Amino acid sequence: MEEYTSILFGVWFLIGAALVFWMQAGFAMVEAGFTRAKNTGNIIMKNLMDFCIGTVMFVLLGFGLMFGEDTFFGLIGKPSLQIFTNYANFDWSNFVFNLVFCATTATIVSGAMAERTKFISYCIYSGVISLVIYPIEAHWIWGGGWLSQLGFHDFAGSAAIHMVGGICALIGAKILGPRIGKFSRDARGKIVKVNAFPGHNIALGALGVFILWLGWYGFNGAAATSLEQLASIFVTTTIAPAVATCTTMAYTWIKFGKPDVSMSLNASLAGLVAITAPCDVTDALGAAIIGIVSGFLVVFGVWLLDYKLHIDDPVGAVAVHMMNGIWGTIAVGLFATKSAPYSELSGLFYGGGFKLLGIQLLGIVSVASWAAVTITIAFSVIKATIGLRASAEEEIVGLDRTEHGLPSAYSGFNMLEDDFDTDDYDEETASLITETLEAAGLATPDEAIEVEYAPSQITSAGKPRMTKVEILCKERNLEKLKNALLKLGITGMTVSHVMGCGVQKGAPEYYRGVALEPALLPKIRVDVVVCKVPVQQVIDTAKKVLYTGHIGDGKIFVYDVEQVVKIRTGEEDFAALQDVE
Repeated sequence: MEEYTSILFGVWFLIGAALVFWMQAGFAMVEAGFTRAKNTGNIIMKNLMDFCIGTVMFVLLGFGLMFGEDTFFGLIGKPSLQIFTNYANFDWSNFVFNLVFCATTATIVSGAMAERTKFISYCIYSGVISLVIYPIEAHWIWGGGWLSQLGFHDFAGSAAIHMVGGICALIGAKILGPRIGKFSRDARGKIVKVNAFPGHNIALGALGVFILWLGWYGFNGAAATSLEQLASIFVTTTIAPAVATCTTMAYTWIKFGKPDVSMSLNASLAGLVAITAPCDVTDALGAAIIGIVSGFLVVFGVWLLDYKLHIDDPVGAVAVHMMNGIWGTIAVGLFATKSAPYSELSGLFYGGGFKLLGIQLLGIVSVASWAAVTITIAFSVIKATIGLRASAEEEIVGLDRTEHGLPSAYSGFNMLEDDFDTDDYDEETASLITETLEAAGLATPDEAIEVEYAPSQITSAGKPRMTKVEILCKERNLEKLKNALLKLGITGMTVSHVMGCGVQKGAPEYYRGVALEPALLPKIRVDVVVCKVPVQQVIDTAKKVLYTGHIGDGKIFVYDVEQVVKIRTGEEDFAALQDVE
């Protein structure tokens, strides 16, 4: 039975490693979704190369530094190339498992430095993390090093992986500087305003979070050695992020008036990070308290970086990984309990005194210091030699195009909102709406949708009058406008993406509590040339379809057209419009 159990959990160990590898996809989706579309290809490439470069570095030196023979009083493992020289007796499972953990440490840094880092520079510092930084501190914790000998406990990596990755991210983002336009400054250079850059695809970010949550069951549970311990780990790994997410949702709802989607998604990750160290030694109550603190801590972390430290972290990596990695490591010293399966530890709140908490704090300071010093040296050398940051032009155009020659990561996709309103009011309902709006002091459709007529142009005698109607509206209204115009009998239109604003500069919107006040807003321009269809009917239809009573419903411009020529047939004017009107 013991042999069967050993084989079973040996297989589960490898399955857990595969789940941790799958988390690379989660990190890629979160980072891509929470940043701008023009850098999506660059972000995908970085997350791919994290693992590939990390594998090379870990094979050559990293694994030996981490699990080699203990030397220098537990500070470092003795490097070896046993994977090449003695493959038959090599510890294959342990290598694969720790390799995927190593790649996770490196990929955390990517999010905080996204959208303005040179790709070559990213490859170099990602390699340094996998080659030296992670293996040495992980040796202290898991490779038989001095911290493990003292009794430091970090079951799955709150400190070894998440805190280290978060510290590297914080220092990198600070040295790199903020994205162009993130902070507004006055004439003296003092920051007076924080600007929000919403992610371009919240669905992609959410998919990444769900992938990461699934992978975390392998991340935390792969090293379990019994069914009871594995089940308990699954329980705590579920409770902490769920409670953290509820906490953040409620807090942002109260503070900002609306529950913040992206912050709540980050809260799920924050709870997972915090429970990673104590997942095997805490109970349900401890996991819930850990989750509550994580929910508040992730919001505080984003605020701290934006408003006090003025460090630009596009995805919130520092708040999620560094701050909650530290919190999760401390939580071991507070909430460890012997009621958890196979746990022999007791934290401060479970009668264990301050000893374990003191060891945990010593480990945090030691590992954090190692990571901070080594990554600062790495970034400084890169900055002084090949440069760390992309040029302003490259940043504005987007790293997809400038770094990878990729015009768009979404080629062939129509990146429009699909919030289409298909309500079609009869005359009685429309009249009632108008009366209600007038009673409330709001603009009616005729007042809200401006129509401007261009001066008439003189046309040749005998030619039918042709008119161009140009409609500017919100992207989400395109589908219903198109359908309504086609019902009128028009057989052609031209649709363009444009940017612009009226005197109102658009209605104020908020992202994570920061006001969004763009000078130019995305719009759709629909051009229709009509001859047979009455112009006023086109105008009335557009006004009816687009009207909401809110700022930004749109404008309609009407122009006389002197001549239309169909290139294929040579037909002109009325005849040219009959099948392309």
